[in-house]
Amino acid sequence: MLVLEDGSRYDGRAYGATGRTLGEVVFSTGMTGYQETLTDPSYAGQIVLMTAPHIGNTGANDTDMESRKIWVSGFVVRDPARRVSNFRAQRSLDEDLVDDGVVGISGVDTRAITRRIRSAGAMRAGIFSGADLELSADEQLSLVREQAGMAGKNLSEQVTTPERYDVPAADGAERIGSIAVLDLGIKRATVQYLSEHGFDVIVLPASTSLDEIRAIAPDALFYSNGPGDPAASDQQVVLLRELLRDGVPYFGICFGNQLLGRALGFGTYKLPFGHRGINQPVLDKRTGRVEITAQNHGFAVDAPIEGELDAPEGFGRVQVSHYSLNDQVVEGLECLDIPAFSVQYHPEAAAGPHDAFYLFDRFRQLVKDRASAGSASAEGAN
Repeated sequence: MLVLEDGSRYDGRAYGATGRTLGEVVFSTGMTGYQETLTDPSYAGQIVLMTAPHIGNTGANDTDMESRKIWVSGFVVRDPARRVSNFRAQRSLDEDLVDDGVVGISGVDTRAITRRIRSAGAMRAGIFSGADLELSADEQLSLVREQAGMAGKNLSEQVTTPERYDVPAADGAERIGSIAVLDLGIKRATVQYLSEHGFDVIVLPASTSLDEIRAIAPDALFYSNGPGDPAASDQQVVLLRELLRDGVPYFGICFGNQLLGRALGFGTYKLPFGHRGINQPVLDKRTGRVEITAQNHGFAVDAPIEGELDAPEGFGRVQVSHYSLNDQVVEGLECLDIPAFSVQYHPEAAAGPHDAFYLFDRFRQLVKDRASAGSASAEGAN
């Protein structure tokens, strides 16, 4: 049984582990890439409903894991595959769900549930199976309503790496320098692509201090995607402000975009039902090009999408660089007086389209230009 906080109830069949799970129910519109979705740490604390009707056809494998485990609180699908049919499959998706203890439900009308979420917004929810089906409807609804909502939650500490690890620049890549990556829920593909673009990648826990990063003296800084409310991540915002004042080039994605917005002095707010899927249209204002992007966020930066803005925290001029063509939500920020920019989506495209892959090249060039300017200034001083 899937129970929403507005009292809606949907009965189906158990899928994955049995028992009880609670979380915020959201929908993802991706037609493919369910394994990357499940293993994206940004989905921690959420019950994910797939709008695509058939899930599990291609099974699961180790290559497409984007982190060490499945992070979703629960999984809702209409028709799970009865058998796996793909040469890359090492096991069924159902096996992974059981192994990671993910309680799911199948055989429900996912279109009807999606329409309800679009009308009422993302809601607290619960999935009940096995012995928990013996709870009365009122008991189940009480459990759903008693849980805390997503607003105000800081979840980065739950999904971050427990300790630092390093990935050197890929063989054959022109080395650019070192990059400190604050892991707020990073995906493996992001680390891989930073390495392939010439960075020695230093992945750090979310609790890393300013002194620890300054001791590393990185050539660049990256904030990853991640779950939770950006308004609850004050430590990472203060850290980012200080490093921006140090002049360290910065690139942020998803949660990292929201935290750049806060560091610059803008607010954030919760979207009604968010953007989740691999088919989200975004306009790049610099080029006028429409990008189809992979997204997963329920919060956004509160800033006007037109004109140059003065950063309230004193970082000079800022402009919104990208915005959503569905609802005009801010999808990117570009600082004009300091070397920093960010986007509200996943350029690593795991899974998803590759329209935004150029952003790795843009950041690589930004770091190179910054280093060249610094060398020229030093020679001039001599």
